[in-house]
Amino acid sequence: MQIRSIVKEPLLHFLALGAALFLFFHFSGGGSGPASSRIVITPGQIEYFAASYAKTWQRAPSDAELKALIDDWVREEIAVREAMAGGLDRDDIVVRRRLRQKFEFVVEDIAEVAPPTDQELQTWLNAHADAFRIEPGAAFRQVYFSRERRGAEAEADARAALARLAKAGSDARIEHLGDPIMLPQEVPLARRSDIARVFGQDFAERIESIAPGSWAGPVESGYGLHLVLIRERVAAKVPELAAIRPAVERELTAERRRRQLAAMYERLLAKYTVLVEKRDDAKSASGTSTGGAR
Repeated sequence: MQIRSIVKEPLLHFLALGAALFLFFHFSGGGSGPASSRIVITPGQIEYFAASYAKTWQRAPSDAELKALIDDWVREEIAVREAMAGGLDRDDIVVRRRLRQKFEFVVEDIAEVAPPTDQELQTWLNAHADAFRIEPGAAFRQVYFSRERRGAEAEADARAALARLAKAGSDARIEHLGDPIMLPQEVPLARRSDIARVFGQDFAERIESIAPGSWAGPVESGYGLHLVLIRERVAAKVPELAAIRPAVERELTAERRRRQLAAMYERLLAKYTVLVEKRDDAKSASGTSTGGAR
């Protein structure tokens, strides 16, 4: 437990980050920033150029091709340094966002800790049950009656058919009952949201109160009236951890990374003094009206 707590210590992560960044800049041509005149191409970089070429073209580059890759990288390095020396990167929102993204990727990779345990995943699942809850569902039979076709007689016709179906039972033949519609008479087990998408929200909510095994209705939908028999009902539930472990682990890991980044920025913020200069709206307005502030 003591070793595990040390591994999770944020300070250790930041020390590792500092060491990793030092090694990165050292072996990738350290000291070669915008103000430096040295451009160092390491053996590791040359191997990377060759491997990238081979992956693209399915063969190793020739000496001339490898030299062209190196020359192109040198030109890119020169352009980057000159652009940064000229301050071209400072006010470019795209460059700023890309730098932040790469910096946070480095931090996340280095600060990654051991995978969460089953207990940690279960605790997360218990605390965020609604995010993983499976909505209720039902499988049912339905017979449709059209108000457009039957007019004022639609409801009476539906109730008369209901009486006949109640006597015939749950397995009554229904293919010749009611009116034709492009909806299935036998609806397999479906989630409430799927039922609502086809039959309407009011219909989906109404059939939740119908007891399984008996014909009921008429139930109103956007199409008209329906006689309904619930064959099967599934209550809303939170799945067992084993069934959704990858999803829970993904969400927990993402939350850990967000917390690590927030903690890192809090620590780094201590190195800076942040001044937010407020506009003097009154002076600005006055200056505009008189030809400029002095």
